[in-house]
Amino acid sequence: MIIVTGAAGMIGSAYIWKLNEMGITDILAVDKMRTEEKWLNLRKRDYADWCDRDELFDWLSVEDNAKKITAVLHMGAISATTEKDGDLLMKNNYEYSKKLWNFCTERGITYVYASSAATYGGGELGYSDEVSPEELKKLRPLNKYGYSKKFFDDWAFKQEKSPKQWIGAKFFNVYGPQEYHKGRMASMVFHTFNQYRDNGGVKLFKSYKEGFKDGEQLRDFIYIKDVVDMLYFLMFEKVNSGIYNIGTGIARSFHDLSMETMKNASGNFNLKTEDVIEFIPMPDDLKGKYQYFTQATMKKIREAGYTKEFYTLEEGVADYVKYLKDKDSYL
Repeated sequence: MIIVTGAAGMIGSAYIWKLNEMGITDILAVDKMRTEEKWLNLRKRDYADWCDRDELFDWLSVEDNAKKITAVLHMGAISATTEKDGDLLMKNNYEYSKKLWNFCTERGITYVYASSAATYGGGELGYSDEVSPEELKKLRPLNKYGYSKKFFDDWAFKQEKSPKQWIGAKFFNVYGPQEYHKGRMASMVFHTFNQYRDNGGVKLFKSYKEGFKDGEQLRDFIYIKDVVDMLYFLMFEKVNSGIYNIGTGIARSFHDLSMETMKNASGNFNLKTEDVIEFIPMPDDLKGKYQYFTQATMKKIREAGYTKEFYTLEEGVADYVKYLKDKDSYL
């Protein structure tokens, strides 16, 4: 049985879709539903059992349950980069991850957990996943969320005992189906599609950094189907333990992303920037904490044996917009 935490979230539910596609249904889905509509992410999925995230370790304390587990994908976390409660972040993103690490270590099973590209901060030290633990310590995240993820990465490398195989997946800018419950933290594709549908255009942030024009802030945008393909590879193939980037290795602008979304949404591939994009001030709580450029180095996972080609921005957006146009828009 495979544990998937954050099972009703974007990446967790998409990974269960991937497991189902591979014929795997012996899955323990772990999350908290609360009042969001993320339960819809699991409506089509096939899994063996459900467990509230706060009750997981009680469930695992029963030997008949614990001995069933063969691997853990830990996606459950507070992922909002604007979260201000540092204690809450450390409890959910650090302490909970440690408990699962210890369980996987004791059982000798694979542990894949969510790190984040937010750990790279402003990118002053680059975006390489091949650097030493000592170099990783030097990273300076721009927000508390990124710090909570970096702190666990650093802790993992200090441990004398570790799971059979452990992977910290540094996600770059993920977009695609299953993010509809995320509100402000959903991808720009999702927001652009809805803004264009409702208003005939989209609003992008102005730039406050020299060298970057308005809307030309760059991100490594990665489609959700590529994300779960890489996670599946890292869980089921024999690879070296450590940190792995989950990106494409190609940075693209928010302008490009938004224009592709609106062209696919409308079917009009002759749209002009000045007709559909308005540049607006950035919220004060993001200024100084905003990454203007991210681009993963992907050599490590390639050398580990991952050969599948990534969706281009154009291909990923076109595929996603098909879901957004569909009334039943879930994997």
